[in-house]
Amino acid sequence: MSIAHGPETVVLKPSKPTSLLAALLLHPNTVVSTTYLLRAVWDEEPPATARAALQTCVLRLRRLFAKYGISATTIEAVPGGYRMHSDTETLDLVQFRALAAGAGAAAGPGEELYRLREALSLWQGQPLANVASRMLQQDAVPALEQERLRVLERVCDLELAAGNCHQVLVDLYESARRHPVRERFTEQLVEALYRTGRQAEALAEYRTVRDRLRDELGIDPGPGLRRLELAILRAEDLAPAPPPPARTAAAAGAPALPAGATATARPVRAVPPVPAFAGRETDRRAMAARLTVAGGPRLVVVSGAPGIGKSALARQTAHEVQEAFPGGVFTLQLARPDGTPVAVEEAARLLPEPAPARSLIVLDGAAGAWQVLPLLPAAEGAAVLVTSRRQLAAVVATHGGAVHRLDVLRPAEAYGLLAGLVGTERIAAEPAAARELAAVCGHFPLALRIAAGRLLTRPGLSVAHCAAWLAEDPPVRLALAEDAGLSVPEVLGQALDALSPELREAFLRLGAREAAADPSAGESESVLEQLVEAGLLEDGPPGPYRLHDLLRIYARWRLRTHETAAPAAPR
Repeated sequence: MSIAHGPETVVLKPSKPTSLLAALLLHPNTVVSTTYLLRAVWDEEPPATARAALQTCVLRLRRLFAKYGISATTIEAVPGGYRMHSDTETLDLVQFRALAAGAGAAAGPGEELYRLREALSLWQGQPLANVASRMLQQDAVPALEQERLRVLERVCDLELAAGNCHQVLVDLYESARRHPVRERFTEQLVEALYRTGRQAEALAEYRTVRDRLRDELGIDPGPGLRRLELAILRAEDLAPAPPPPARTAAAAGAPALPAGATATARPVRAVPPVPAFAGRETDRRAMAARLTVAGGPRLVVVSGAPGIGKSALARQTAHEVQEAFPGGVFTLQLARPDGTPVAVEEAARLLPEPAPARSLIVLDGAAGAWQVLPLLPAAEGAAVLVTSRRQLAAVVATHGGAVHRLDVLRPAEAYGLLAGLVGTERIAAEPAAARELAAVCGHFPLALRIAAGRLLTRPGLSVAHCAAWLAEDPPVRLALAEDAGLSVPEVLGQALDALSPELREAFLRLGAREAAADPSAGESESVLEQLVEAGLLEDGPPGPYRLHDLLRIYARWRLRTHETAAPAAPR
């Protein structure tokens, strides 16, 4: 962290005022609670006089700002904490986010690339390198790094699409080495090497990451890397592919897959169970009966909010009914890891046509009926299980079937999921804390699995401390840096960014209201119904509409960190 004043730049020394300044700047223009600031400055051991000392730190910062020509009122004392006013002229983080967000609305790839490169130029070394706070180093730095890596991945996609393979190699070599678990960087590096005539090096990079994944994680490379290896061995021509759409622009179209990323559909003779799967017994029984019924439509749609467990339920059900399908179980992912939909033409090529007799086809992550309906003729005679945030009314209206709209887990089911993942003895030792942890996670399976991952990687962490730690900032802390799919802000962000601006603003308005308020007040029925269809709002009971607690918390975090206040709806 540093302060620039004209030609002079002052790097701040590690100190308590520096930790306080970092905690405020990480939440620009937002009220940061005193409790959070105390933990940021003193970690787990604040002294009895910490609140008075915090005021002293604020005073020292104001004097420092005055010395360098910064207004002394930049840090504002407000009820419950402090707020620091920042904008694109005064804080690099605000400018970075503004440039990254604005790039998605650029007129073309060239302009988008320019804006993203400008955003990346603001990064100077390791974030918070001179900040001593253990809490900020553990929580804030990984989240900041994920923001930078997402922009860098997009930049490399754009460079490859423009044919600038030589120019992007330096970025890709460094990124693939520093972040080996992010396979996309390795995919991009292998593609760039091959397209610049360095076939042997491309294969060597692939085999290095393959061996590391097998040795360290016991897994094989993903389908994108495997496809690239096959293309290189066959000496196929990898022409520049159009870059995938920016996340902020992901909408109702069906973009083609980028080079190195493909959907998969394969027969599976033995579908493994979902680890520690808990609950949903009524849904599983009803789905199994529908899929295996003799004659009549055998189509089931599983819908619900992002992260509510649709894919896990589909996989577990497929495991339980697989003996009824000797023709095999075919699984097809209809969404890429970044949430953008697979093109219908690509998906159709991967489905068996015609489907084998007595087979089950699982279409996972459908973006809408437009993506599912063209695939059903190839599945004639097979049972079909579809997961989607949307209810796909057009699909069941034309082909029959049933829709299972998932709600959050019941408290006992959430407790059972934690016990299955973390261990019965550890959870049973703190039953009240486990129930509190489940409540902090909003009883969402995705959030519960993330919390379990935290506990499993920290054997000495108590369930109570984990629950209290997550409760202080759930949207940020319910994330595992190794996998964007295990990140509440990433998964919910993909769903929100896929909406139109009107719907996105309406969702944020709903989240800004108190939990007891009627979400439908002041909003048009059409907008509310579209949010229900998108999986971000529920229709009763007890009222006509309701918003899950975890989605409400995310909406408020999103407003604080990414968005300007949404305008009020017309009445």
